This record gives sequence, structure tokens and C-alpha cells, in this order.
Amino acid sequence: MDRPPRTPADPNPAHDAPGVIHTTRLAPSPTGALHLGNARTFVVNWALARQRGWKIVLRIEDLDTPRVKPGAIAETIDLLTWLGLDWDQGPTIQSDDLTPYTQAMRSLASRGLAYPCELTRTQIEQAASAPNEGDTETPFPRSLRPPVQAQDFEDTGTNWRLAVEQGRVAFTDALAGPQSLDPAREIGDFVIWTKRRCPAYQLAVVVDDDAQGVTQIVRGDDLLPSAARQLVLSRALNLAPEPTYTHLPLVRGSDGRRLAKRHGDTRLTHYRDRGVTPQRVLGLLASWSGVCEKPEPMTARAFLDAFSLDTMPRTDVTFTPENDAWLLA
Repeated sequence: MDRPPRTPADPNPAHDAPGVIHTTRLAPSPTGALHLGNARTFVVNWALARQRGWKIVLRIEDLDTPRVKPGAIAETIDLLTWLGLDWDQGPTIQSDDLTPYTQAMRSLASRGLAYPCELTRTQIEQAASAPNEGDTETPFPRSLRPPVQAQDFEDTGTNWRLAVEQGRVAFTDALAGPQSLDPAREIGDFVIWTKRRCPAYQLAVVVDDDAQGVTQIVRGDDLLPSAARQLVLSRALNLAPEPTYTHLPLVRGSDGRRLAKRHGDTRLTHYRDRGVTPQRVLGLLASWSGVCEKPEPMTARAFLDAFSLDTMPRTDVTFTPENDAWLLA
């Protein structure tokens, strides 16, 4: 993904004005094991929240149900606690109640803003004249949109898409700076309800963030394009206020790709099972977050006290064999 130039963070952000209480969320997904890259994002999010007096909600995003492994939710919560993180509300589990998402779909469908779509990925790729390579999502051509009209939402095992109108979406990211994205051109009508009879990620997080009063979203900048989609969806649902985004640079492998299984075992359980302490893990995360130049063991509290968004690296960091050796030393 092409990223706009980074700009310095505002040292006195208006959203931290005295007397204003904001809420953020730690939102791990149990579809995969918590690895060092995820952990860095969660620790930074937690430190920002505790520094600025934000309320923290723990939300388990488990709606990708075919991939949720037994015991993964409990393991994720245990690992966050092991690192020294805490929260003020939760955990809430998305799959416990689909009613809010169904209500949102009824609202969108009844106003002619969403429609069912039975087209396959292959059909969409052929119409777009572009293959779906790697993690890149194929844009949905406007020519494939049927006439959209007000209708009842029915969960019949069919994908539903949001009718995305043309126009740029502008917002200012607290770390990445001013953004101007065009979801209609870049992705087109995107799926908000899946044929697996559950909400897609974009709809679920928008509905949950509104219900839980989330005003501060801190996450990896691979999700920067999602911010524009979620703002479009939030506006379609007439939700307010809109959240402030802070998108963090990613942790990548030596090949430049997002940290994953192909880069070896970077799971927190891998290191914990080998006797690595949370202080040592936090020390590595601190070196990736501008807290210290070289890794040095530290507690979560020490990380919190020393962290500053102003010194957070504006570029991606690389997990190296030396990092792995330091953890296991």
C-alpha cells in the first residue's frame, strides 16, 4: 500500500482537553495467535490510554467463526494480562449477540443504502480485469451494482454490500497526519454482511465502537484504508461523534511483509513457553516504539511512563534474527 508522508504528532491534541473522557478499545481477534506485532500495537494503545485518562474496553472480535480455535479467547486474555495490561470494561464477545448488527442492516436496507450480491470473487475479478494478488482486495466495479432500492433485510446466506457513493473522505490521523481517501474508487461497494450469516468486519466494528462509546481508535496502519470505509458506513448509519484515529507503523519480517507465520514463530506463547519473561518482551517492544534505542527489560508500567507518541517511529520496523536471539538469551 502506498502510504502518505508521516507528519509529527500533535503534542497537545484537542481530544485530550481537561474534563473530556474518551474511550478506546483493545480488540484482539482469536482467529490467530497473538504475536509480537499485535502485542506492540496493544501495548502502545494501552500506554496512550493510561497516560491520557481514556477508558479501555476489551472486545474480542470473533466473528470470523470458521477460524476461531478452541481456547483462543481465554489464551488471548491471559497473554494480555501476562504482559501487564489491564482494562476498565469487558471482555465483550462479538458473537454473543448479533442483534445490533442485524438492526444496522435493516436500517441500511430500508433506506436503499445496501443490497444483496451473489457474485463470486472470480466474477468480480473478471469484471475488474485485475487478479486478486496477495492481501489486495479486488475493487468492486460500479458497473456490477444492480438498481438499489429500499427493501427489507433478509439473512438468506447471501453477501450484502454497501452502496458507496463517489467522493473523498478526509480525516486527520493523530500519527499519520491528514488523509484523503476515495473508497468508491479504491474499493467500491464493499461487503458488510457475509454469506456466513454474520456481519463483516467493517460493519461489526462500526456498530460496536458506537455502542461502546469508542472515541479513540489505535491500530496498525495496514488498516488505514479501512478508516475511510468505516467513516462512510458510520455516516450512513447517522452515528456521531466520529472517532479519532491513530494508525501505527507495522512490524514486518526481513522480507518486508507483515509479520506472520512465514517469518518463523513470533507468537507470545512460543516465547513464554521457553521461559521468556514479559519484561523481556516489553523491552523489545519498547525499542520498536521509540522508548529506548536498544532492547532492555522493563515492566508495563515503565513502558507507560517512558512512552511518547512524539518519538514513535514513523516507519515500519523489522523483526530480525537478532531480536529473536535477544528474547531467548
